[in-house]
Amino acid sequence: MTRIDAKFAELRKDGKKAFVSYVMAGDPDFDTSLELVKGLPGAGVDIIELGLPFTDPMADGSTIQLAGQRALEGGMTLDRTLELTRRFREEDDTTPIVMMGYYNPIYSRGVDLFLSQAKEAGIDGLIIVDLPPEEDDELCIPAQAAGLNFIRLATPTTDDKRLPKVLQNTSGFVYYVSITGITGAAEAQAADVGPEVARIKSQTDLPVIVGFGIRTPDASQAIAGVADGCVVGSAIVSELAMGKPVSDVLAFVKTLADGAHRA
Repeated sequence: MTRIDAKFAELRKDGKKAFVSYVMAGDPDFDTSLELVKGLPGAGVDIIELGLPFTDPMADGSTIQLAGQRALEGGMTLDRTLELTRRFREEDDTTPIVMMGYYNPIYSRGVDLFLSQAKEAGIDGLIIVDLPPEEDDELCIPAQAAGLNFIRLATPTTDDKRLPKVLQNTSGFVYYVSITGITGAAEAQAADVGPEVARIKSQTDLPVIVGFGIRTPDASQAIAGVADGCVVGSAIVSELAMGKPVSDVLAFVKTLADGAHRA
């Protein structure tokens, strides 16, 4: 059982929905990013999605793209992202961390070496947005063999014919993208999301977590209310981009987490 599996078991036992936060590793710099990540569990975050900075983030809107640029300009690398995770694990051995990013840096490192380093650092799962199910032999199956969950994205355009393919080697949870398009582009609507979550859950026992387009505590509550939890990314990254101190960003995160936990 991974930390992700254990977390969802704990949430089910407590009758709670999951709040997942996305932050870009190294944004705006290593030390600030580490301080923020260390503070997330205390702000109510159940699972941390840690963005791996990449030069060509095609699925991300401008907010996340700019965060990645800031991180890269500050010297953030795959090695430093793993180091950030190790530093976090010195104080927290229970909060799951999912690395979210693109395949190129992993391919460049070498899959076997990357997986051993990620596991050793304390990464629990991967979301690699540019590897479709047809490429499962590349990373998905090796990752699961190494003890990491491989989390797949489903979208409004994932029809009933495609969905079984998306689900076949997924573990940990299913990440449902609530809107078509890039991150931060529109607002998620619970009335639209609910039937789609139900459709996915009819074909899998995995938790379904909804992300994209969630910016407020009310939206967090509404979306978590029709799913097993929600993810907020761009809204949190935007707070950091405004130059707010980490304490203020964490206070904002807590309002979002409280919303999800009210669902």
